[in-house]
Amino acid sequence: MKLFLVTKVVPFIMQLIVRIIYLTSKKVYHHPNIDKNEAFIVAFWHGELLMQPFNYQKLKPSGKVSAMISEHKDGEAITKTVEYLGIDSIRGSSSKGGAKALIAAIKEIKGGDDIAITPDGPRGPRHSVADGIVAIHKKTNAKILIFNCKCTKYWQFNSWDKFVVPKPFGTLEFFISEPLDVSDLENEEAKEVIKNKMLINAIN
Repeated sequence: MKLFLVTKVVPFIMQLIVRIIYLTSKKVYHHPNIDKNEAFIVAFWHGELLMQPFNYQKLKPSGKVSAMISEHKDGEAITKTVEYLGIDSIRGSSSKGGAKALIAAIKEIKGGDDIAITPDGPRGPRHSVADGIVAIHKKTNAKILIFNCKCTKYWQFNSWDKFVVPKPFGTLEFFISEPLDVSDLENEEAKEVIKNKMLINAIN
């Protein structure tokens, strides 16, 4: 019964709530001009992930993206929710199933599809950048697109990621950066550049 709730009932309700919030909000998009046939690595903070499927679909209406989601049990509800919202999943993270997820992500990009990563997931620290995004970037030469979503009205959980849930009837401001290439930088420097770019339009 609990498994059914986690994998079916809760995700269905969650995606309905997310869609209602989106539909009742004013939307503003700040998007770059990109080659929509190019495969990218999409990066956003774990606490801002809720509305990002809509950000992606506005940028690439016919695109395919797979999100790297933790193999921990707490990743199940998120996985099923984003699937309802049109986002595939690659299970694994820096702390569990990492090698398998890395190989799968590289395969997706080389096949012409995008992947999405929360560099500070699945357990933080908040607004940190793990090694995975740089490793995939350097192995595939896929550029990085940084996604942010600011909202005028929101609830913010007291969780490690300060998870944000926008309130209905506010304004959602979607940001996507120009494609970022840090392949010529050392890993730590690359991670610092990515972090700083991701913080520009982040919610505090």
